[in-house]
Amino acid sequence: MYVAENFTGAEADVLRRYFTNLDEPTFALVNLPEVVKGALFARYSRSAKSLRRLFLDEFVGELDVSGDLGVDATIGLRRAEELYDRVFFEYGDDSVAQLGGVHLACEQASNLLTKVLEWGRLMSYLEQSTRYVAYDARLGGRYRYYRDPEILRSAHGARYVADLDGMFESYAATLPIMNEHFRGQFPKAPGDSDFVHRQAIRAKSFDAVRGMLPAASLSNVGIYGSGQGYENLLLRMRAHPLPEVRVYADMMLTELRKVIPSFLKRVDIEDRGVAWSRYLRGTQQAMAALAESLIGGTDDEFCPAPAVQLVDFDPDAEVKLVSSALYSQVDLPEEDLRARVADMSDEDRLRVLRTYAGERGNRRHKPGRALEAPCYRFEVLCDYGAFRDLQRHRMLTIEWQRLAPTHGYSMPEAVEAAGLAGVFDETMARSADLHDALVGHFPEQAGYAVSLAYRIRFVMQLNAREAMHLIELRSSTQGHPAYRHVAQEMLRLIETTAGHRAIAGMMSFANRSSEPELERLASERRAATRRRSAV
Repeated sequence: MYVAENFTGAEADVLRRYFTNLDEPTFALVNLPEVVKGALFARYSRSAKSLRRLFLDEFVGELDVSGDLGVDATIGLRRAEELYDRVFFEYGDDSVAQLGGVHLACEQASNLLTKVLEWGRLMSYLEQSTRYVAYDARLGGRYRYYRDPEILRSAHGARYVADLDGMFESYAATLPIMNEHFRGQFPKAPGDSDFVHRQAIRAKSFDAVRGMLPAASLSNVGIYGSGQGYENLLLRMRAHPLPEVRVYADMMLTELRKVIPSFLKRVDIEDRGVAWSRYLRGTQQAMAALAESLIGGTDDEFCPAPAVQLVDFDPDAEVKLVSSALYSQVDLPEEDLRARVADMSDEDRLRVLRTYAGERGNRRHKPGRALEAPCYRFEVLCDYGAFRDLQRHRMLTIEWQRLAPTHGYSMPEAVEAAGLAGVFDETMARSADLHDALVGHFPEQAGYAVSLAYRIRFVMQLNAREAMHLIELRSSTQGHPAYRHVAQEMLRLIETTAGHRAIAGMMSFANRSSEPELERLASERRAATRRRSAV
């Protein structure tokens, strides 16, 4: 299932000091300064290299490793386990487990698995980006997608490999054509270097054709989390219906126990973690059976629907928000304060909110927690590629339905303009046919066949403060057009359907433009300026 890396003897001697194994797809980082681990993960998300190769090629030469010659991180840490045990039993497991953190690399994970890895709120993630990495490169001589052992052993195995290889070949064939198309549409500006323009064009091309990739495509995810966060993640993964997720959980547990062993002792104890995972799995299965009996089967007919709908909101949200903004400045019970705010004029309430928002210099200047009083629930129908980006917002509640070709797919206008609509349509048809062939025998694994351009339905429930963060970030001109549209629609619905014009007005860094742009050009220009300044 996984391709092991090859290292020279000298490289292996260096890597053993800092990584808990040299041949598995998941491993922990140890014996490195926190800033180095953070920088490694940041670079990781935009590189096609594995983390260990990236460390060797770009980081180890900048570090003083002379004092680490006798360190071997691949050996279990017995003394650490004894120490953690004493602290655990003295202070209690849950509170202490919040204070020990680990950087864990998760490589060769399918796009279905990455969504499971990134579900928890109390962890930090960086995922390899389809915008910066070309997926036509091979890993161990094979295209980079997950080969499920159960499918490969079945009568569908040969077709699974042939169809996914075909989808990757179509992706690879369209990239140079899209590059030429965008070079013609966005000629290089006089002040831009060839490198800046080329990088922006490449990102635009990757964005345009990423929808042709299947959800089986492999990605790398860097995770930083506490012992408690990892315990919760592993308990959920061990209860998950997708076999890949359960297998990966066992590999993660092995590596994490080399670093924070005692924090994870409960995971596979029969009356603790095993019982917890059994509870999660049993509840999930019972709900699936009940939904089938009460609601019936899935509707396989394509039903056109708005991309974004505001399905629930509080009509009194702005009164509650103004009250929350004033609460810490007065000495009144909240009920009395709300009554006074309700009697205020619209202009006075606007004055409160303008003052509370303050003079925001950029989108990172966030007003306080009073904005957490209003809440919104959106239902979104967008392509799986955009969902991948939106799903990583942790401070909200998100639930999604099964990935399938049911809701049709989104074809970027640029693909059609470049004359590639036929290739794109053929790839989507191949994806849907393979899914339909698999779903009867492998209902969970059938999602691997679904291209990222196919739409998925999900709900996002979030307060106004998180809505401000999401909308201002995801509507920015450097964002992918698919999720920019979702963010802009969310803003419009808050303003019009909910009628919360004051709250929408506080999102002053939201971008409402819809003109086609070379999204990464401004970012590449800033990066070039920083590189020149560093010389």
